[in-house]
Amino acid sequence: MGDEGKILDIKISDLKATAPTFSTQSVALAHALTKLKTALSAVGAPWGDDEQGTKFHQAYGPHVTRIQRSTGILVDGLASIHEAMTDMADGHIANEELVRSMFSRIKVPHGTEDHRK
Repeated sequence: MGDEGKILDIKISDLKATAPTFSTQSVALAHALTKLKTALSAVGAPWGDDEQGTKFHQAYGPHVTRIQRSTGILVDGLASIHEAMTDMADGHIANEELVRSMFSRIKVPHGTEDHRK
């Protein structure tokens, strides 16, 4: 809890404004990954197929594959953060509406004190 006793300070407008950034960056990263794969494929194996080139590729090749897979995971992760933030904002709005509707049904007779405080 913060200094003011707040547990959550969710600003729906911030969630909705920030969420698309994750989608945008996910798309940008996916484009970069495609560009990297295309460029590496176009280059082929410039280190040659002699003994030294083979040793280099044995050390280099697996790392390229891991980097490409990891980047793909990041692309998916960024997209899912966008979806999660949007869902969180929508859920928070729905929850506030539910709570508001629950309390709007409580009627306190005029001139009497509400002892539920």
